[in-house]
Amino acid sequence: MSSAGIFISIMAALAVGAMSPGPSFVVVSRIAISRSRLDGLAAALGMGVGGVVFAVLALAGLTALLSQFEWLYILLKVAGGAYLVYIAVNIWRSAGQPLEVSDAVNGNRAPRLSFTTALLTQLSNPKTIIVYASIFAALLPRTVPLSLIVALPIGVFVVEAGWYSIVAFAFSARHPRRLYLAAKSWIDRTAGAVMAGLGLRLILAGVSDR
Repeated sequence: MSSAGIFISIMAALAVGAMSPGPSFVVVSRIAISRSRLDGLAAALGMGVGGVVFAVLALAGLTALLSQFEWLYILLKVAGGAYLVYIAVNIWRSAGQPLEVSDAVNGNRAPRLSFTTALLTQLSNPKTIIVYASIFAALLPRTVPLSLIVALPIGVFVVEAGWYSIVAFAFSARHPRRLYLAAKSWIDRTAGAVMAGLGLRLILAGVSDR
């Protein structure tokens, strides 16, 4: 298979994974709907940067290190799950607080906070590095051409940031926002419960691997 064919195959596989519902989707959609479109796009960029980190680590062979030191993978699972639970608790606690949604940006702090929250959410799931590494191992040749080494992180950023930018635009539109404001407490508690469930599942998976 040509380098172009390999690149397209990897991007297609990663796009399917990015579009699968998970903590990243919950975080980006909630940021976009409850803050602003700019915040949602900042979160999408955070997801893109997180994807690049995973791509670079996969190319560097981190999976081999994790398989050699099982305790490290378990530690990453538990720490990642704990961070998701932390986000869930914050979402749940703010569910009953009134919110005034506006596209106006109150300084530069909010987009930076949205970017950081999304980036940490993306990096908090160590299973993602395994997905990246598995796809790369299955589709990359034994000797990876320099063109692919350069192109893959760029392509990953476009896929991750591009998909979550679509999510940000969709959920920051007026109609989704009206629905959110009308049922904020229930939506936030549902999002918090989903996030907590994902975090606890990751923690339990890490504990059971001991």
